[in-house]
Amino acid sequence: MASLNKVQLIGNLGKDPEVRYTQGGTAVASFSMATSEKWKDKNSGEMRERTEWHNIVAWGRLAEVCGEYLHKGKQVYIEGQLKTEKYEKDGVTRYATKITAQSMKMLGSNPQGQQPGAQGGGYGNGGYPGPGNSAAPPEYDGPPPGGYDDDIPF
Repeated sequence: MASLNKVQLIGNLGKDPEVRYTQGGTAVASFSMATSEKWKDKNSGEMRERTEWHNIVAWGRLAEVCGEYLHKGKQVYIEGQLKTEKYEKDGVTRYATKITAQSMKMLGSNPQGQQPGAQGGGYGNGGYPGPGNSAAPPEYDGPPPGGYDDDIPF
């Protein structure tokens, strides 16, 4: 039986991405992202809200794009896979679940009076920052994990 490990999130960045490089020169970006849900409590009639925090990791060119274009507060769409890491701290085995991003799309618009790239700003109307809109696009869809499958009948 086949299995699927796919996560889709729309939320806001909790901090600017931190970009580092491996010894082999591969970029790695990590950042937190908040998703929220709101509902009306049936008993009290009050509006309730719950925020869930997610740790995101991006690799390669996607990591570089995230580091260049994403900022705290920016709304983004992230698609990726859940990965659980096991580690020991003070003799206790712990687990951390992260989302390995495979694609990212910037959402939202540029607030009035803010320059593109400003803290919490966005890029509206599909425009990219930089002279003549020559910068890399603020979305990236890398190759699928495991490569392409040529046996697809359509």
